[in-house]
Amino acid sequence: MDDIRTNIPEYSVSEISGAVKRTLEGAFGRVRVRGELTEVKRYPSGHIYFSLKDEGGKISGVVWKSAVSKLGMQPENGVEVIAQGKVSAYGDRSSYQLVVERLEYAGAGALLARIEALRLRLGEEGLFDAARKRALPVLPVVIGVVTSPQGAVIQDIRTTILRRFPRQILIWPVPVQGEGAAERIAAAIDGFSGLAAGGAIPRPDVVIVARGGGSLEDLMAFNEEVVVRAAASSTIPLISAVGHETDTTLIDFASDRRAPTPTAAAELAVPMRSELLSDLLQKAARLAGSLGRITQEKRLRLQRAERGLPDLPSLAGTARQRLEDRAARLVLAMPNLVAGRRASLALAERGLPDLAALLTAARRSLAEKDMRRRLALPNNVAGQRGRLALSSERLRSSLRHAVSGRASLAARTLPRLTAAPVQARLREAAARLEGLGARLESVSHKAVQARGYALVFDGAGHPLTTAAQVKPGAALVISFVDADVRATASGASGRQQALPL
Repeated sequence: MDDIRTNIPEYSVSEISGAVKRTLEGAFGRVRVRGELTEVKRYPSGHIYFSLKDEGGKISGVVWKSAVSKLGMQPENGVEVIAQGKVSAYGDRSSYQLVVERLEYAGAGALLARIEALRLRLGEEGLFDAARKRALPVLPVVIGVVTSPQGAVIQDIRTTILRRFPRQILIWPVPVQGEGAAERIAAAIDGFSGLAAGGAIPRPDVVIVARGGGSLEDLMAFNEEVVVRAAASSTIPLISAVGHETDTTLIDFASDRRAPTPTAAAELAVPMRSELLSDLLQKAARLAGSLGRITQEKRLRLQRAERGLPDLPSLAGTARQRLEDRAARLVLAMPNLVAGRRASLALAERGLPDLAALLTAARRSLAEKDMRRRLALPNNVAGQRGRLALSSERLRSSLRHAVSGRASLAARTLPRLTAAPVQARLREAAARLEGLGARLESVSHKAVQARGYALVFDGAGHPLTTAAQVKPGAALVISFVDADVRATASGASGRQQALPL
């Protein structure tokens, strides 16, 4: 069969792929494509792959590692962006893609929606709670500033602090917009918090994060999550001053104080020296006035107390005069008192009875009572014996009468008795009585005196039992069995001699 000859050109796969690539790149060149980011993936190599889609289609995109730092934002799923780059073909897969060099948010609406979503999420975590806010120091020694070293912001802060109250300023230079600005700002805030007190680099007492005004895209670095979290975790009180008065960023919610402008932030950080001096002078004047009033009041109270006090010198003179008068009267009173007491004693002595006569009468009365008791004792014994004999005779008579006359009646009512036991009992009673009488007579001092002994009494009638109780010249009374003899003790030897008076 003959070969069929045609005029259709023949290409290889590589030629077709190359032709398509050249056509796409030549026809479109550099383009801006608007769409929603999806399927965002960051590979270890540093490249970022994603897709852009809208209601009618989807196109693949790639950001090479060399362009990531210049991208302008971090790609996130669901964010509507405008991707700037060029269309290129990938022959190995017979596909085309958009090689992106820069990403931008697609209008203010997309930016605001993203910012609002982040604000709600961080607010639920409590990063914006009022309880986390700290008070600013009244007069900081060191002020840290996180901002760009170029521009009018740092000059405004320096000028304001120098005008109000010169303080040491420590600047941490950072980019305030563009790729990597958010990470640098967060690192500066954390760096200030990490400084040790008393170190080589002074630790600020307050930190100001500031930048000038700009568009919403220019201020996006201060809406990034990493910056907001760094501001919330700062250990140093933080003032945010981003943009103009009408601009609001998420760092404003996380900071301790928000200032509408960098100049206002410097005014919040340090007080006005003149105002402090004026307030100090006013307080000093008030303090001096208060002290003066207190002193005057104390002085008046002291004067009133002084008027109420008595005249001490006059009181002392009166007391001294009274003391001298009492001393003079005492000198005269003592002899008069002694004379009066002596007269009273003499009068009392005349009214006292004769003690010696009273003692003699008492001693005689005692002797008479003793004699009567001695004489009455044998009579009492004899009387007791007679009464005992009479009672015994009566008992014998009663027994004989009872035995002879009423034998039958006694047999029924009384126990049987015999005369012999009754007589034995009488004899026992008589013997017991005689024994008691003999014992009584044996202990009587009269019986002892009858054997040649005598009792010795002092002048007051107290018995003396030892020679040591008798002093030479003492009056004694010696009692014999028949009479008493008065004597006086004499002699210098150990034995005393009693001499008749």
